[in-house]
Amino acid sequence: MNIEKVLISSIVVLASAGVLLLIRFFLFKILHHWAKKTKTSIDNLIINTIKVPSVFWCIGIALYIGLESSEIPSKYTSYVIKAIHVLIILSITVAAANIINRIFIQYVERSSVSVQSTGLLNTIIKGAVYLIGFIIILNIFGISIAPLITALGIGGLAVALALKDTLENLFAGIHIMAEKTVRVGDFIRLENGQEGFVEDISWRTTRIRMIPNNMIVIPNSKLAQSIVVNYFLPEKRMSLQIPISVSYSVDIEKVERILLEELKKAVEEVPGLLREPEPVVRFIPGFGESSLDFTIVCQIQEVSYQYPVQHELRKRIFKRFQEEGIEIPLPQRVVWLKNDIINS
Repeated sequence: MNIEKVLISSIVVLASAGVLLLIRFFLFKILHHWAKKTKTSIDNLIINTIKVPSVFWCIGIALYIGLESSEIPSKYTSYVIKAIHVLIILSITVAAANIINRIFIQYVERSSVSVQSTGLLNTIIKGAVYLIGFIIILNIFGISIAPLITALGIGGLAVALALKDTLENLFAGIHIMAEKTVRVGDFIRLENGQEGFVEDISWRTTRIRMIPNNMIVIPNSKLAQSIVVNYFLPEKRMSLQIPISVSYSVDIEKVERILLEELKKAVEEVPGLLREPEPVVRFIPGFGESSLDFTIVCQIQEVSYQYPVQHELRKRIFKRFQEEGIEIPLPQRVVWLKNDIINS
């Protein structure tokens, strides 16, 4: 008799699952067709996110229908039904966390809000959704969260001491994000001389991609305590200074004129070199040991242009100096010997 009940329940489950999966198939085809006609991408995001969890929903509902329609005693089916509830709630929780997180990322990327989409913030959003799902699951099993909160309060000090470094990095990451002195995408230099673009600020570390395409991983607490130069604050535009040295035998006015002419040509042709404010030439630091030293001061769009702009300007200036016969001197020394030392 029990075998017959199990067999009947299995048939009901399979039939229900088949019908539900068939309905799911046609429903998603309709949803995809509808989403193509809309201008927003949020509907596509939601549809793609719930596609996999919806399979578990169909299976869970089919199992529930099969158990409820069977004559199997409730003492055997109650635990299975609770497990089905847990499965469905978990899949809904994961889907909801992914949907909310992806919608948040899209909103930040497309809007002008000052909030950043970082690994830390994404973790907080997902963690909040998972916590809600966990509380719902506890309610299914009839477990009150009040004793858990009390236990956490008693053991909070021990946990805080055990996770001191983790919590320190977590709150340091929140502080960095709130203060906005270091943001994802900024180019920064650490006090030890390492520099690169900020790739992400997670719950424990900040990742910085160096120009050679290597990654620096620094704990948030260390970054919060470091002296950091941010090349993207208060704006991306920055000043670039290029030293130029010439021989003492050349005319200073002529050198200044040549440099200004090359700069005016370059602002029209060199990517990243800005026309405003206008580049200038200064006779600074001036009189060197073996040369007359000038400094070109110009503005570039951002720090990533510093090397190609310097490369192009130096090529142009060197070629022009060769055409004009202006000498770039080598280091030299004049040595005077006293006669009495020579005679001795």
